[in-house]
Amino acid sequence: MSRSLVIVESPAKARTLTGILGPGYQVVASLGHVRDLPAKDLGVDLDARFSPHYVTAPGKQKTIQRLRQAAQGAATIYLATDPDREGEAIAWHVLQVLKLPKGTPVHRVAFHAITPAAVQAAMDQPGPLDEHLVEAQQTRRILDRLVGYKVSPLLWRRVRGVGAYKRRGGGLSAGRVQTVALRLVVDREREIEAFVPEEYWTLEACLVQQAEEGRPAPTPFLAQLWRIGKDKPDLKTQADVQRIVDDLAPGGDLKATLWWVESSETLRKNRRPDPPFTTSTMQQAAARSLRFPPGLTMKLAQQLYEGIALGEAGTVGLITYMRTDSTAVAPEAQAATREVIERFWGANYLPARSPVYHTKVKSAQEAHEAIRPTDPQRTPKAVRPFLDDKLAALYELIWRRFIASQMADALYDVTTALIPTARNERANRLPYLFRAVGRLLVFDGFLKVYEEGRDPGEESEEGGPLPPLHPGEPLDLLELIPKQHWTQPPPRYTEASLIKELEKRGIGRPSTFAGMVDLIQDRGYVAKEQRFLKPTPLGFAVCDLLVGFFPDLFDYGFTAQMEDTLDEIAGGRAGRLATLEAFWAGLEPALQKAGAEMPKVQVETPPAPARRAGKTGRAKGKAATPTGKTCPQCGGALVQRKGKYGPFVGCSHYPTCRYIEKTTNQSRS
Repeated sequence: MSRSLVIVESPAKARTLTGILGPGYQVVASLGHVRDLPAKDLGVDLDARFSPHYVTAPGKQKTIQRLRQAAQGAATIYLATDPDREGEAIAWHVLQVLKLPKGTPVHRVAFHAITPAAVQAAMDQPGPLDEHLVEAQQTRRILDRLVGYKVSPLLWRRVRGVGAYKRRGGGLSAGRVQTVALRLVVDREREIEAFVPEEYWTLEACLVQQAEEGRPAPTPFLAQLWRIGKDKPDLKTQADVQRIVDDLAPGGDLKATLWWVESSETLRKNRRPDPPFTTSTMQQAAARSLRFPPGLTMKLAQQLYEGIALGEAGTVGLITYMRTDSTAVAPEAQAATREVIERFWGANYLPARSPVYHTKVKSAQEAHEAIRPTDPQRTPKAVRPFLDDKLAALYELIWRRFIASQMADALYDVTTALIPTARNERANRLPYLFRAVGRLLVFDGFLKVYEEGRDPGEESEEGGPLPPLHPGEPLDLLELIPKQHWTQPPPRYTEASLIKELEKRGIGRPSTFAGMVDLIQDRGYVAKEQRFLKPTPLGFAVCDLLVGFFPDLFDYGFTAQMEDTLDEIAGGRAGRLATLEAFWAGLEPALQKAGAEMPKVQVETPPAPARRAGKTGRAKGKAATPTGKTCPQCGGALVQRKGKYGPFVGCSHYPTCRYIEKTTNQSRS
């Protein structure tokens, strides 16, 4: 019996598909890209229409041999790499290295979920490779290579003091999108540094309805000064607010002024659930709620997509494809979810019809779905025995967000009361009008299942209810509460809010967000302090050099426009050559200018990282004594320590800097 060959990227995906497709198919993994541009040179011929020179990816020769052997005698070959630009390019490269005989049937299939039904549906509708997607991926690769291999060497020659910042990411680099992400963090930090706080005051009145015999004691509530005459209050100083306090309660007499309810209006307001996850919103929510860095979130999501062994049920993908910017949901998934909602929470939690969410991101791939459970009936509790803690936490987050997205709105009663003031009688109104606002949840709806987390410092919209207030009823003043405030600078980015900003500006695409946020930290350009991203001295230096000499290349608008151009190429509406020619025409003169004029800079060296006892051989608890001298190698402080062979003078930045001062009695180097 003739067999068909299915080629995917990962062994995990191959194992899942093998169990689904059965014995008529052989499924093999390419282990990612089999070809790439060379590591040690540009790999792009600038004089030959920007032709890329591809070589076998490191360590992939045996993989290619295995793929060729598997292809021999196959009746049909299915290229089943991931359904995005990168997956399309991997499939194209695989096809190039297979060197198939002419006439061999080759089909492209895209699995948006790896379940028996989804796989069968994809296999029933094979198609050709999308050459436009391949062109878009190659254009992006060449653009990034031109920036990385032409601009990065300038940093290597101009920036000193980098060693202490190196992490697993290696040395300095410039990146077409990476540097713009760094610029966002640097620009925000400079906004914070330049911010001058301004004082302002608010005034609240603690009020209570008048007691009536035989009824429970009324509940006090707060109202805020809302208008002075027709104007909003503008209280800059304590003196400003004190004048109003003295006018409302002269000599501290809280009964000197009349207070009453002029109007009270209650409106029923609904709160819609958030749409199901896209790549960006999943990364943001996992960062806020689970404290997962974006790279970890994508790694876990890949495992959930490719397949998890569920005991007797076999291996199956638990979520749909995790690189998407679409919020679309298949009708059959919506129908299955409605059954789950009604079974667990009742018909009251079902909306009249399944909600439709409109994707807000430009150029979203509407052929994709949002990230959702492949089977909504697989509850987090049901799959928990087969998942480790992190996989279980991410699956539950995805499941709850999706279920909630298909549920009824939450309902609130929002009451707004206007409270005037007067002297002696209501006709003698004072100019001060107070307002009280209360919010009461009357139906939890989707909140029964999921509520989005918030970034640090982000205020909740929740507020308490007001007591029943009736127009015309008098009120008693219990206290006037002046409050001092200071305007606040914009907050530093978290990983979640940086991804949100990148997406908002159209910088990068779902597959790139996690890599960008990780890379600027790995390069030592940005440090995470608690949950906030703060540029290092190295990050400031690199950003200033690059933006100063390449203002157009690293402009926010230009970078977003280039993403649009890549989308145009992917749609067949623009060409690779014209895009690269225009890009190089702007980059080449800037490179020449930077090569001649970019100054050398020395970056500030960070403090030595904390070390665990026993790691370096130096005893814990033996304090270093400052010598007042500086290290001739890195500029750090020289300190005296006591080591195995007695006292010595060395750099305080050890082990980043290993300088040890030589003495006549010291033979160590």
